[in-house]
Amino acid sequence: MLVLILCTHNSARSQMGEGWLRYHASALGLKLDIVSAGTAATRVQPEAVQVMAELGIDLTLQTSKALSDLPRPLEFDAVITVSATAAEHAPEFPPHTVRRHYPFEDPSGGTLDRWGELRRQINVQMQQVAQALATGQALPPSRTHAEPLSMVKAG
Repeated sequence: MLVLILCTHNSARSQMGEGWLRYHASALGLKLDIVSAGTAATRVQPEAVQVMAELGIDLTLQTSKALSDLPRPLEFDAVITVSATAAEHAPEFPPHTVRRHYPFEDPSGGTLDRWGELRRQINVQMQQVAQALATGQALPPSRTHAEPLSMVKAG
């Protein structure tokens, strides 16, 4: 299964989502091909690298990519958007592609505590995605807006 995590700049939220989904898929023995991209590319933010490294997830080799930079930009089995801009500007995907929208607040300019809380939120969401895929269930339903950080709960 080929999964895309799509954000605005592929600099933080989608990078963290890719890292967490890889982690949870591996823990569950899932064979997933996971990539992240943005509607435009910039750079991976150092705060994202730092807070993920605190929990042993290495993003140092990740690079920011635009969707158009990917070799098969429309051939995904599942597309997860993690920002409103990405959801609004994503191209049409084939009918078989499962789309979900899990928006997260942009942490740019925030404290490391804010980045850590975003890490926690994305972890919970990607764990739920991996668990659904491992059990053959539908992915968790999309959300319409970025919920307050305290509202994204485990299980």
